[in-house]
Amino acid sequence: MLGAFLIASPIDAQSAEVDGAPELTPEASRAIDKGLEYLLAAQQKNGSWDSDGAGLHAVANTSLALMAFMGKGQFPGFGPHAEPLDRGMKWLLKEAKKRPDGYLGTVMYEHGFATLALSEMWGMVRDPQDDDAIKEALEKAVEVILRSQNVGGGWRYQPQADAGQDTSCTMTVFHALASAHQAGIVVPNATIARVVKYLQSVHDPQNGGFGYTSRSSRGVSCTAGGAYIAQLAGQRDTEMVNSAIRNLKSQAPAIFTGGVMYYHYAHYYAIQAMVQAGDQEYSDWYPKIRDALVSQQNAQGAWGPATSPGTISYETPMAIIILATPHRYIPIYQR
Repeated sequence: MLGAFLIASPIDAQSAEVDGAPELTPEASRAIDKGLEYLLAAQQKNGSWDSDGAGLHAVANTSLALMAFMGKGQFPGFGPHAEPLDRGMKWLLKEAKKRPDGYLGTVMYEHGFATLALSEMWGMVRDPQDDDAIKEALEKAVEVILRSQNVGGGWRYQPQADAGQDTSCTMTVFHALASAHQAGIVVPNATIARVVKYLQSVHDPQNGGFGYTSRSSRGVSCTAGGAYIAQLAGQRDTEMVNSAIRNLKSQAPAIFTGGVMYYHYAHYYAIQAMVQAGDQEYSDWYPKIRDALVSQQNAQGAWGPATSPGTISYETPMAIIILATPHRYIPIYQR
């Protein structure tokens, strides 16, 4: 049962002090709260969050928005934002009910983020009936992931085992699968072994980076995400992971100040890779991305490209999740 993996209940998490976390500065805390206020103002009447006011990327954005609040220890049915979070959860569960095949969203990115949110909500909501619905949706979502793994070990845009594979989709999907496994959902060892095999095939041992579809197609986001899911797959402290960590560190300060494609997506994984790499790596990395994100937040409380009122882009919840790393309320983000 999920509760075995938790360090705090929702109620405890809301009032807990962040002991031993001086890295969470007052400025960062204010940025988190301002970002959450932005998300509350942008929530649709049906409980979802989307990119255009008409449902674009609603599954992914709703899942990420819920994760942003959970990163502050706020869960559906509890705390100061119990009602809007409950509406967001119920919207996601309603979408799951529409899809008896278990596939959530329109691409595997969305499915991965939704599976992750369901996994981290399971056992943490007020209504037992909602908890049962989360479990049912989560189990079906995991089945989709398991049956769509490519023979080479990765995943691609659609839930088809013959659709190919790339590191970006794979890291989003396996992150969710690792969370579900941690929560008590059965994930075959063979599935994890195939992921490791895939990562080895796209890892450049000379450079340390992970490629998008091959060793030569390296990028910061794939290197960050590849390192993180390799750690989740049991490869912590291997040379494959250690070389990827060195690769990321070698790109400072530019990796923090800009010039990185998919900046927030890359750092969403990079900070968690540093958490898993150990206290020293984390303590060196977090203050740099913390200060960069605080400086990048706009006057409305958002990150990323300008959005219309009532819409969000994925950058805002990801930035909040990164900033909230010191709270460690979400099990998959703990070491």
